[in-house]
Amino acid sequence: MCVLVAVDYFAERSFREDYERTGFRELAAIARVGLAQAPSLPKTSSGENQDFAPLRGWVAKMAASGARITVITAEGRVLADSQADADSMENHGGRPEVREALAGGEGRSVRHSVTIDRDLLYYAVRAGSPGEPPVVLRFALPVQAIEDVLASFRRKLWVSSFLVLLVAGGLSLLFSRGFTDRVDRLKDFSRRVAEGDFRPLPRDGSGDALEALGISLNRTAARLDRTIHTLTEERNLSAAILGSMVEGVAVVNASEQLVFANQGFAEILGLDVPPTSGSKLLEVVRQTELIQAVRGVLGGETRVESEIVTGTLRQHFFAATVAAVRSGDTNGAVVVLHDITELRKLERVRRDFVANVSHEFRTPLTAIQGFAETLLGGAIDDPQNRTRFLEIILEHSRRLARLTEDLLMLSKMDAERLELEVHAISVPQLIESCVETSQHRAAEKNLQVSMNLPAGIPEIAGDRRRIAEVLQNLLDNAVQYTLPGGKIVLSAEAKGNEVVFTVADTGIGIPRAEQPRIFERFYRVDVARSREAGGTGLGLSIAKHLVEAHGGRVWVESEVGQGSRFHFSVPVYDGERGTPPNSPIERNPSRGNGGPRPAH
Repeated sequence: MCVLVAVDYFAERSFREDYERTGFRELAAIARVGLAQAPSLPKTSSGENQDFAPLRGWVAKMAASGARITVITAEGRVLADSQADADSMENHGGRPEVREALAGGEGRSVRHSVTIDRDLLYYAVRAGSPGEPPVVLRFALPVQAIEDVLASFRRKLWVSSFLVLLVAGGLSLLFSRGFTDRVDRLKDFSRRVAEGDFRPLPRDGSGDALEALGISLNRTAARLDRTIHTLTEERNLSAAILGSMVEGVAVVNASEQLVFANQGFAEILGLDVPPTSGSKLLEVVRQTELIQAVRGVLGGETRVESEIVTGTLRQHFFAATVAAVRSGDTNGAVVVLHDITELRKLERVRRDFVANVSHEFRTPLTAIQGFAETLLGGAIDDPQNRTRFLEIILEHSRRLARLTEDLLMLSKMDAERLELEVHAISVPQLIESCVETSQHRAAEKNLQVSMNLPAGIPEIAGDRRRIAEVLQNLLDNAVQYTLPGGKIVLSAEAKGNEVVFTVADTGIGIPRAEQPRIFERFYRVDVARSREAGGTGLGLSIAKHLVEAHGGRVWVESEVGQGSRFHFSVPVYDGERGTPPNSPIERNPSRGNGGPRPAH
């Protein structure tokens, strides 16, 4: 479009200049002819009292050439004009062509004529005899002819240019559309490859550079597909292996950022989901030992082993192994956490059991041995001390017997050889009998023992002697650990298919950290008070085993200084089946109606 405008501009300018040169030459030729045939010109500059008929006849004759003829005096008066009334025309002395002609002999101009309201080419020559006033003969041709020519040329130029542009634009559009479609296909193929779609790009058969590029991209996509498929299989296999591992596994880069962590690692650290890649190690891990181990490996050590502990009330122990990973300039560390909580618990139980059994046996044996040696050393002849020494020996021997009996019972429970005689048991009668047994000791400490039993409580299914042993053990503990003047309440409540017994006291309470361990063997919260009362430290452990053997459970709620509430549940007696539903007793076949049954 800019080119067309420029062509139009320069063509118009060239045509106009050429037309003006031709027009002025034509006017000059007409002027020469007119001067050769010019009549006598006015003698005076004013032209008054003269006959202008010959002059006007000459003007009319010269107008046949197509030019406008005007005769003008030196003062600017129009004497004759071929296209206008000379008498009505204004003074032309100020016209530029007239001034130039008077000054130099001839004058030229291209301007708009006020008289005939048209654009004209003016050519003026000075005429006259020497000694006479000069007269200007002016010849003019209309410019409209060049305007018509230019308009015709402009129409032809723009129409032809438009047709050329239309054809060229159509061809360019078709070519560019085909080219753009092919480029878009390549772009779409690249996008599909980036998104994981490696289907090859069809060939178009053009044989040009774009088709060669498409073939190259197809080969690259095929190689990427094979490589990514192999890597994906390896990654999925590794992820499946690591995800199914119970051990916690994590990979840390040199910037102490997590690159990978499996579900086991998140569960060990108490996280809901595994930490995302790029998470800071310090934001995820709170165990100083583990952080120091990782930093040690990142600092240059090949392997660091440590042990970490999580939790407060329920502690978990983990063996942490941190190994270095080095590949070129890339450094990192692999962290593996093994759960050794059960191992540590078994070690603790074993140590405690050995220590407690040794201690429990050593105390009475030492007493028996010491008093026996004293008697043999001569005290047997002392009537005053002999009886007392023998009573002490008897008391400690009975303590040894109780301890041995409890250990044998626990051994039978562990070996699943404990037999239970299951019958329907009246809950009120069971509680009343246990309360009567403990009334004497409770009265000695001024303790108030009461029962809270709702009406219509159902019977339970179990071994009366064993259930009474559990309830009596909890009641004896309540009497033992409740300060004088306190209260003890025994209650029972039916909940679904079981009856929940509760022994509540206003005693000293049990610290929250000690509550998970009170059902362990030989575990005592108050060691001195327990031994003073003659306890073996096995009562709650035996009670827990007996309750579980009946298909129930036992738990405790306690606050220091507020007292304790021990609960245990026993299944309700099923009159039609004779055993509690869904209990271990039911699953073991009876050797007779109401006969003994083995328990787990």
